[in-house]
Amino acid sequence: MPRWLLREVRSGPEVARVEGVLEDEHLNTVCVGAKCPNRGECYQAGTATFMIMGARCTRGCGFCAVPTGGCEPLDALEPGRVGRAAAAMGLKHVVVTSVTRDDLPDGGAGHFAATVVAVRDALPGATVEVLVPDFRGSLPDVDVVIDCGPDVFNHNVETVSRLYREVRPQADYRRSLEVLERSARAGLPTKSGFMVGLGETEKEVFDLLGDLLDAGCRLVTAGQYLRPSQENLPVARYWEPGEFEGLKEKALLMGFDAVASGPLVRSSYFAHEMLEKRDAH
Repeated sequence: MPRWLLREVRSGPEVARVEGVLEDEHLNTVCVGAKCPNRGECYQAGTATFMIMGARCTRGCGFCAVPTGGCEPLDALEPGRVGRAAAAMGLKHVVVTSVTRDDLPDGGAGHFAATVVAVRDALPGATVEVLVPDFRGSLPDVDVVIDCGPDVFNHNVETVSRLYREVRPQADYRRSLEVLERSARAGLPTKSGFMVGLGETEKEVFDLLGDLLDAGCRLVTAGQYLRPSQENLPVARYWEPGEFEGLKEKALLMGFDAVASGPLVRSSYFAHEMLEKRDAH
């Protein structure tokens, strides 16, 4: 693995405090579920990304470490626990994501909305970002989340169109763009993210960026794919830091309001800073 991907292990009282809050409220985070390389840094900064609707997913994407199958019923008390945890952590920007729940009639849209409401009740001054699945392309379900008024609506395209069958076999590239377009047309700050290093070409990356702009998405993140286990797809190539900087510069010239691009950038990594850059644009 290239040296620029190596991170020191973070520990200390703030990490322990965040872990304690999450444990007390019995909450999952994408930081743990997806084996995020930034978990220690984010916990040390007093932040975490809440992952609602369980710890298991109904889909089996080739890049993801979250276990699949055997999903449990939704916990109606979970939104309140997320709100209490966000308040206990003193968050100014709360990011809520989820596993994909194709087994639910609305894909969990109502649970997302309830969580946003609970966070706002517990932390009226905080901004809330949702990172949602595609709800099987059901736009009425997408509207349920839009109508609760998140400060940022995020849905990740994850990779270029050509690689969807291998990387996201149960998803659809155009469907994801439609979800983003729905949010943008409703006037919400709209965000997406993707990985590189899965075998995409530079042209495909910039075609993807163009498609995001056409959908009304103006916030974007790009990071290096890292193989979470031997069961996941192998890394095709490691992009160098300078390539990520070049991608950022070109994306800003294309018309994005804010771009986070780097080897260890993830969709919710210091998400509040992206919102601030967008607001200052």
